[in-house]
Amino acid sequence: MTRDNIIKALDKFPTPLYVFEAEKLTDRVDYLKKSLPSGVSLCYAVKANTFVVKELIGHVDRFEICSPGEAYICDAQAVPRAEMVISGVYKDPHFIEELFAKGEKVGHFTAESKEQFELIRFLSEKYKIKTKLLLRLSSGNQFGMDNSVLCEIIKNRSEYEYLDICGVQYFSGTQKTSIKKLRREIRQLDNLITKLRSDFDYDCRELEIGPGFPACYFPEDEFDEDELLRGFSEALNEMENRPKISLELGRSIAASCGSFLTRIVDKKTNCCENYAIVDGGIHQLVYFGQMMAMKKPYHSLYPERQGEPTPYNICGALCTTADILVKQLPLICPEIGDAIIFENTGAYSVTEGISLFLSRDLPTVVILEKDGKFTCVREAMPTHPINNSNYGG
Repeated sequence: MTRDNIIKALDKFPTPLYVFEAEKLTDRVDYLKKSLPSGVSLCYAVKANTFVVKELIGHVDRFEICSPGEAYICDAQAVPRAEMVISGVYKDPHFIEELFAKGEKVGHFTAESKEQFELIRFLSEKYKIKTKLLLRLSSGNQFGMDNSVLCEIIKNRSEYEYLDICGVQYFSGTQKTSIKKLRREIRQLDNLITKLRSDFDYDCRELEIGPGFPACYFPEDEFDEDELLRGFSEALNEMENRPKISLELGRSIAASCGSFLTRIVDKKTNCCENYAIVDGGIHQLVYFGQMMAMKKPYHSLYPERQGEPTPYNICGALCTTADILVKQLPLICPEIGDAIIFENTGAYSVTEGISLFLSRDLPTVVILEKDGKFTCVREAMPTHPINNSNYGG
């Protein structure tokens, strides 16, 4: 965020505060598209940040939805049904039937097990809706199905009148910076497609990959992203098979658009250690790869002052010794009321934190629109009603 926008946000909204910049978000999508081979489509993982879904309509090709709640959010934000990919390791049968019963065809479903496959098969036949299906291949964990199960389904595909098994989905992790590993995975998937054709005369028309492109949260984690995307693109172009490629991305799309603003509400020195207490906390700020608060994320202090920096432990508002955002963060003359702006918080911080702990309010969320105006998309929200017992009252 620019200094002017920081000032405007702090003047207009209470902290703690999330700000998501629409222009930075769509510029990021444009950069990814320009860096990848033509024809590669982008699928946004809604779980990364539900508050930017509306901003991404018309910029990405698909939205990956992993829960009923995410589906209701996408419906409320007018995501076209044809652009929805209903995924997730658990698919609630009642919710999946609700989607079929509405009669509006969803773009794609994924199947992560034989059980999920049979559920979608049954409902497609019950409602006589031709359904596009991606079979998720496991990378060796609880997600997806074993290769043998996938091959069995493909082998018997002629029995599924209302299923269009259009391809394979695969994801093996996040924050991957190794071009060698990405190339190896692409080769393995290419070999699988070849085997499915030779063994079962199956034409894999679509391949959805979660490449796990990294977001840079800490200075020591910087990498050459242009080189990484160039190497990945070369691997795609070297494939013997030519399915339609879709990349499922969350962190890589959304991380850079977000800032988390939190004010210093107290400061002290205990046992020769400086502490700054802020009104936010670890329940609202999540950085993948943070190690016991030792890594120092990109940040700034407002207002700026001149002088020599002094290390401070930045601690949050929760009553637990675990609530340390950053240890030994160099700050220049911090005062109560100052704001610390943590950058690259557009993915997962707003959705992944332990937000109900201590019944603190959920932070305000605003979108910085492309015209420079702020739109509040969620006011600060109390959580004590959620945590309060209701004995028939």
